[in-house]
Amino acid sequence: MLHRLCVVIMVPFFCSSLYAQVTPAVHESDEAEHYQLYGGYSYQSNTFNGVPGHRQSLNGWEASLAFPKMWRELRFKMDTTQYRANNYGAPQNAYYILGGFQYSHKFGHETLYGEVMAGDIGINQNWGPNAHVGGTASFTTLMGGGVDTPLSRRFAIRVGGDWVWENFALIVATNNSSPYRIPGLPNFFGKVNAGVVWKF
Repeated sequence: MLHRLCVVIMVPFFCSSLYAQVTPAVHESDEAEHYQLYGGYSYQSNTFNGVPGHRQSLNGWEASLAFPKMWRELRFKMDTTQYRANNYGAPQNAYYILGGFQYSHKFGHETLYGEVMAGDIGINQNWGPNAHVGGTASFTTLMGGGVDTPLSRRFAIRVGGDWVWENFALIVATNNSSPYRIPGLPNFFGKVNAGVVWKF
């Protein structure tokens, strides 16, 4: 899992760095070629097995890379988040790998942004209540946004929030992958993140 995350993060970063070296230099005030590399803390409102009476938040980290503008303030963006915790007698070792779009707009010194992304969540197999086995991957969608407050010309504090949907299900047994859901198994989550973004 860690190897997969490293590949997802480093490959686009390497490609973007190479692209920056071979493209013509632009004026400092022209942000069309600027990338946005973000890293920080991430909070999720519930665990994946957090049925009523056993709800618990998750704490982890998030990293993203937004590419040069495609049109006006629209950028392609890649994002990954990881959480590690225990709840209801089971480990919750999950990671997101997402891709989508970010649109920004400046209001004075602040920059507001919105984002829409989709991708995959991976998790350990015994994530269900009392370590019952479940599916280890799910399609997910994310919508949200936030604000960048500049620290300098290249660095800013970013605070954001997202609404997440996923569709994890339990399975009957390791040798029987028929999916099922129990009452109260969550599908929707709120996320809050805070960190530093480097605009280069």
